[in-house]
Amino acid sequence: MAVSVYIDCEPLMVTHPLVPMKLQENVTLAPLTTLGVGGNARFFVRAADVPDVEQAVAFAREKDLPLFVLGGGSNVVVSDQGWAGLVLQIGITGVQEFQKRGKALFDVGAGTDWDHFVSRSVSHNCAGIECLSGIPGSVGGTPVQNVGAYGQEVSETIVSVIAFDVAENRLLEMTASDCGFKYRASIFNTSSRGRYIILQVKYALEADGKPALRYADLQKHFAGGDRTPTLAETREAVRQIRASKGMLISPGDPDCRSAGSFFKNPVLMPWQHEELVLRAAERNLQVPSYPALEKHRKVSAAWLVEKSGFSKGYGVGRAGISSKHALAIINRGGATAADIVSLKEQILRRVEQTWGIRLEPETVFVGF
Repeated sequence: MAVSVYIDCEPLMVTHPLVPMKLQENVTLAPLTTLGVGGNARFFVRAADVPDVEQAVAFAREKDLPLFVLGGGSNVVVSDQGWAGLVLQIGITGVQEFQKRGKALFDVGAGTDWDHFVSRSVSHNCAGIECLSGIPGSVGGTPVQNVGAYGQEVSETIVSVIAFDVAENRLLEMTASDCGFKYRASIFNTSSRGRYIILQVKYALEADGKPALRYADLQKHFAGGDRTPTLAETREAVRQIRASKGMLISPGDPDCRSAGSFFKNPVLMPWQHEELVLRAAERNLQVPSYPALEKHRKVSAAWLVEKSGFSKGYGVGRAGISSKHALAIINRGGATAADIVSLKEQILRRVEQTWGIRLEPETVFVGF
């Protein structure tokens, strides 16, 4: 059965490929990531359409090569040895918008720049992802990690994804419930890691909706105003806040040579949280936390990092911590992946020794 996939706003019927994919060898991966470290890919394909994806998967299977799917490169650390197999970058772009049952639905190619899509949705006065403005990377990466920030997560708006099932060699549409969304997780980066290649995502946004002002930084930004901010004003505020924390890609800003937030905010069971509070009290400190799940508490990873002796601006040779945000490990210039990993390990050990909590990296490690 053929599957319709929207690319550049036109439905594409997936059939046998007519044009061979463009296969490259020994492609340097560092420039394709925001952190700017890593070696070469033995083989590299940028897939412009579904047949390219099918051919790339077939090539990797035929040659018995490990396959890695690269998105916008904003959340990865590539090893200095690179990737010994095939790196597949999804370049399927395009957005189709339509209305259904009072919702604004968007079919978006996985290779579309995420912030460009957010900008478009806001300009069309559609609410639901405005607080996710300024996040680097491509659309296809958003379901993988259930990307979230400033009080919103993409799982709140994703209806379905179209993916290529590598195990069964076929296209399929998966509903949001099929994706198994959790905090910074889905089946795509947990139980079914490596099985599915996301080609398109469908989002349902609120037409003429109001912005979400759940996050403290946003509430503070708009405090004292006599009216509800517009979606555009909210988007701009988010981008300003992200920029102040070094979490907005700005050419020339050294704090932007990072993979974003390197560690997840830990979600603690009640007894773990109580133990942490007691440790903090011994140091006359209060733990910033907020409710998560049922009786769990989510704790600031940035606070744990800073209170373990890694202040903003901390540096170890060519790797360091952003001067604007304690969760961003940065390439200070000429850093290797080994430099980045060494600093990461130092932070993990110190936080665990100090607070009894093992932080979990949010970034993806490739080729290690």
